[in-house]
Amino acid sequence: MVKRKKQLILEYRQEHGLENAGAQEIRRIQAELGRLDPGRRPSLSYIANVLRQAGTRVEFNHRYVDPWMEEPYATRLKGLLQFRNLETAECALRKLDEAYREYQKASDRKGANLVRSLALKGKQRAEGLAANPGVSPARRAEKREIASWFRVWLESPDLFFDWLEVRKSSEEFQITLARPAGGQSSL
Repeated sequence: MVKRKKQLILEYRQEHGLENAGAQEIRRIQAELGRLDPGRRPSLSYIANVLRQAGTRVEFNHRYVDPWMEEPYATRLKGLLQFRNLETAECALRKLDEAYREYQKASDRKGANLVRSLALKGKQRAEGLAANPGVSPARRAEKREIASWFRVWLESPDLFFDWLEVRKSSEEFQITLARPAGGQSSL
């Protein structure tokens, strides 16, 4: 019986008593799994995410791995980074902005920096999807737009939502990205 990658990662975690894992440990796990099953070597981000879900403190900077967060940040910020489409991206940016302003008001630099880190991950992930030739041209255009939203928010959070309203009413946006009245998109 062939073991699944996730199971092998969790077994490695248990055997080595991993409470913390950095890039070196994640690469070691990847090499070990590649040795066991050369054709199915898991990505570094997959390994990092499996370890994190299992409770390991993962310190690994990668666009597909959220920054490590301790409580109360983890509970407050978990799941906020969503951008399946333009609507979910706008909703995510509103929630991230709300959290960012709460942390700023409380003079919590750590919390504010975590929010900015999540927004940067959103920008990087959207850019990655926008550059992926396996994604349809319409979806790539949508992800380019979303990446620009994250970029503008990171550069000017105080002006972002005013800018977004102007951007969404622009002729270019209306022609290339706006959804028809029926809610269906050509994207």
